[in-house]
Amino acid sequence: MTNLRLRYQTVEFGNTDIHLCTLRDNQEFDDPQGIAEKLGISSATWPIFGIVWPSSLVLAHYISDYDTGTKRILEIGCGMALTSLMLNKKHADITATDYHPEVGKFLLRNTVLNQDKPIAYQQTDWANHDDSLGLFDLIIGSDLLYEDEHVELLANFINDHAKPHCEMILVDPGRGNKNKLSHKMIEFGFSSVHLKPVHTEYLINPFKGHILKFVR
Repeated sequence: MTNLRLRYQTVEFGNTDIHLCTLRDNQEFDDPQGIAEKLGISSATWPIFGIVWPSSLVLAHYISDYDTGTKRILEIGCGMALTSLMLNKKHADITATDYHPEVGKFLLRNTVLNQDKPIAYQQTDWANHDDSLGLFDLIIGSDLLYEDEHVELLANFINDHAKPHCEMILVDPGRGNKNKLSHKMIEFGFSSVHLKPVHTEYLINPFKGHILKFVR
C-alpha cells in the first residue's frame, strides 16, 4: 500500500469509536501486477472499495441499534467493512466478503487499528458456488446493486448462504434495481419491506435510498 495515499478517520456510534484507514479519495489506483485487472476490475472501478460511502454509513448506523444476539452474520461486498468492524467491536459473530483483492489487507489493518480480534474474511465472487462460508442467520450489505445483470447473481449468492430462517438487510442508494432484487428474493421465500432511514444527521447530504429488509 506504499503507492497509495491514505486517509484516517473515526466513525462514532454512541460511545463506540471505529477507526478507519481508507483510500484518500476515489482517484487512487495501484495494481502493478494486474491482479485486479485479471478479475475484471478496471482502473476506474478499482478505488471504489476503499471509500466509506453514504450507504455504508446508513447500514452501520442501522445495524448498531439492531439486536444481533448470537446470530451468525455475513457482510457481502464489505469494501471498507465499517459495519463488520463495528459488529466485531461488539463481539458479534461476523464474517466479511468482497471480490476486490485489496479488501482483506485493509480489513486486517483496520482490525489491528481498532485493537480487536481478526474478522473472518473470504475473497469470493458471487458466481462462486464452491466457497466455504456456510450458512448465516443475518446477511447484510450496502450499495451492491450496481448492474442489472448482477441482481440474479446476488440473489442466488444470498440464497446459497441463508439459513432456512434468515434475515437480510441491504442499503441501496437508489440505483433502480431494488424491486428486481425483491422479486427474486420473494421467489426464494422471503418477505420484503423497503424502509426510508431516519436520523441520518451523520450524512452530509440527504439520503435518497432505502433500507431493504427481507425475512424468511
